[in-house]
Amino acid sequence: MPEAPYLSVVIPCWNEQKNLESGVLDEVHRYLARQAFSWEVIVVDDGSTDASRSLVEAAVRESENTSLLDVPHGGKPAAVWAGIQQARGELVLATDMDQSTPIAELDKLLPWYAKGFDVVVGSRGLARAGDSPLRKVGSFAFAILCRALRLTRVDDALCGFKSWRRRAALEVFPHLRYFRRSRKPAGWRVSAYDVELLYLFDNAGYRIVEVLVDWQNRDRSDTKRSRGAYVAESLAMMAEVIRLRFKRANQPW
Repeated sequence: MPEAPYLSVVIPCWNEQKNLESGVLDEVHRYLARQAFSWEVIVVDDGSTDASRSLVEAAVRESENTSLLDVPHGGKPAAVWAGIQQARGELVLATDMDQSTPIAELDKLLPWYAKGFDVVVGSRGLARAGDSPLRKVGSFAFAILCRALRLTRVDDALCGFKSWRRRAALEVFPHLRYFRRSRKPAGWRVSAYDVELLYLFDNAGYRIVEVLVDWQNRDRSDTKRSRGAYVAESLAMMAEVIRLRFKRANQPW
């Protein structure tokens, strides 16, 4: 077996055809090819129904360090967890396919591991170029709610650019309540699993730091754009966070 890489990049994929056609995986590969450390890319296809899988297969043929992992549709948390279990790197970066936070922003995260941190997560800040005023207000309100409920000290828990030491992720991820649900997800569904995940890392004693990263909405997919769906999902996530606060009170896991 080849020597384990230093970094594993896990990219969940559900109907990302338009993002893939824009060349996002080429962007990821070009950045990683310039690095001195060893790496692997794991694209986890979460039961896509468009041409995503064939596009990823083509990318895999072009890069021996890239693999495709097929999983039944289970939602983003399940796809990320599947990728972590497949990963061999000391560090794992989970990043969104659309590359709204460019892979090059990893340069801002990696130095914190040398300082002893176990979890280093990106923050989109308040500017969020390309985001609508509605989404900016919603994100701000969500951050205030999480702080008020003392679930996380991270301001932007929902940023899709997060990294962990693999050993920490292997310990914490299985305890997410998301995996205890009997109802299977259908289609695109946003959840507040990120909030609980950071809460669990914190409770387990892992050192967490939040780092400001560049972000601009580059999502070209047409599966996640309805304003009405965004409002409904935001309200559902806020309710989920409130329930989480009371269900997780005084529970280490």
